[in-house]
Amino acid sequence: MTSFNLEKQIKYWKSGAESDIETADILIEKEKCLHGLFFCHLTIEKALKAHFIKSNEQLAPKTHNLIYRLRNTDLVLDESKNKLLGILLKYQLEGRYPEYEVSTIEETHKIISEKQRNY
Repeated sequence: MTSFNLEKQIKYWKSGAESDIETADILIEKEKCLHGLFFCHLTIEKALKAHFIKSNEQLAPKTHNLIYRLRNTDLVLDESKNKLLGILLKYQLEGRYPEYEVSTIEETHKIISEKQRNY
């Protein structure tokens, strides 16, 4: 038996993911690449949290590592989608720590095109 409201948690993370992808689109459209990719990472992180909670009926581990999150689910992604998780992991680090370089708009559009093609 869970000590939290399962459906409420799933709805919370899914709603956050939906909002974050809209924010990512706006930021990238405005050529705010780093922040847009950061929000792409947040979108997938929240979707994976929702899936983890639904599948395991427990709260998701606290981590920003998408690859770790994926490994703790029953989801299986192909190589290109796994690669995308690694790329987005880099951008969440860039968004948190100033020593990472900011992406160009061209790099951002390439990553987003891959994301749209693969999902």
